[in-house]
Amino acid sequence: MINVVVADDELPAVEELAYLLARDPRVGTVHRALSGAQALRALQEHDVDALFLDIHMPALSGLDIARAIAGQERPPAVVFVTADEAQALEAFELAAVDYVLKPIRPERLAESVRRVCDIVEGSAAESELVTVDQGGVTRMIRRADITHVQAHGDYARLHTAEGSYLIRIPLSDLEQQWAQSFVRIHRSYLVAMDHIERVRLQAGRATVATGGTELPVSRRALPYLRERLRSHRVRPS
Repeated sequence: MINVVVADDELPAVEELAYLLARDPRVGTVHRALSGAQALRALQEHDVDALFLDIHMPALSGLDIARAIAGQERPPAVVFVTADEAQALEAFELAAVDYVLKPIRPERLAESVRRVCDIVEGSAAESELVTVDQGGVTRMIRRADITHVQAHGDYARLHTAEGSYLIRIPLSDLEQQWAQSFVRIHRSYLVAMDHIERVRLQAGRATVATGGTELPVSRRALPYLRERLRSHRVRPS
């Protein structure tokens, strides 16, 4: 179970969020704070796993609190709960675990709790958020939802079950950053190890099935892919 702090300068908002969190069996103690200063004091006085913060609070905002704890060796996870969608990008840059918009939907909040639990249990890589641009609107997607990545020059296209998103990061950079959970199978593709459904070897050619898509595996990449698969649930077929 996780212990959390809920911080908002409006009492009804604090009580609503605290009530919803207390109903979740994964949540233990819920500490309430009506200001940024009270939130920081709760962190000093209690063992806290996560902060659920409103962004706009007088004196110390939710963003200020996130900056203040960023230098700690093991800072609590931060979830922003706000009506302000415009600051999602800054929240991501502060390594927020999630960004929940008001009015709060219980099922959306439950997903945030799951992400926090993943981090507390040591699965931070799966919960990592990636900022993407979709039609001029900045949003965040979970890295664990990405099935594969396709090279597009100096850009890369991230593929998920919901759609694909272009980001201004070369495939080679993502290969290094995500080496623990993705594998390079071709000059044009990275694939998420946890999303590999099948590896097919036929007529001297290899392909990987992921997210309903067949991707080519180069001869050069095949030995390393085999090595990675030995420690995974997927086997060549």
